[in-house]
Amino acid sequence: MTLPTDAPNTDAVLVTAAEVPSFQVGQTTAGLVATGERTDGRYGIFRWDMTAASGGASPHFHRTFSEAFYVLDGRISLYDGVEWRDATAGDFLYIPPNGIHAFRNESGDPVSMLIVFAPAPPREAYFRELAERIASGVRYSDADRTAFMASHDQFEV
Repeated sequence: MTLPTDAPNTDAVLVTAAEVPSFQVGQTTAGLVATGERTDGRYGIFRWDMTAASGGASPHFHRTFSEAFYVLDGRISLYDGVEWRDATAGDFLYIPPNGIHAFRNESGDPVSMLIVFAPAPPREAYFRELAERIASGVRYSDADRTAFMASHDQFEV
């Protein structure tokens, strides 16, 4: 992809559903719809398909990017930094940099949502390493977990 200029261009890129790479993060299928590499670092979009047995993310914040959740299907609990709220298809939560947030699937049913990061950090590296850590079954120390999270601009509260 080329950097934008003042001139009109034909640089649009269509990615079909079949071309979206995905991998397992525990009980969740993570689809890398649009990575920062594909969007010149402007944003990243990930599809998060959680099974009924999926957990979620504990309250945390990011210093250098915003995050947003858009629920496609199902019911998920979203934490907006103040309270947990149930969200369903069509609901949207925006979290600015340093905004505390979390999510968890307590519905007993599958949930699908889009997660958007802007500007686009390399979150796919975080999710891939997280997937490897979960799959290994190794129990990491609190210090190791904290260091891993911090290396990906994620700070638990």
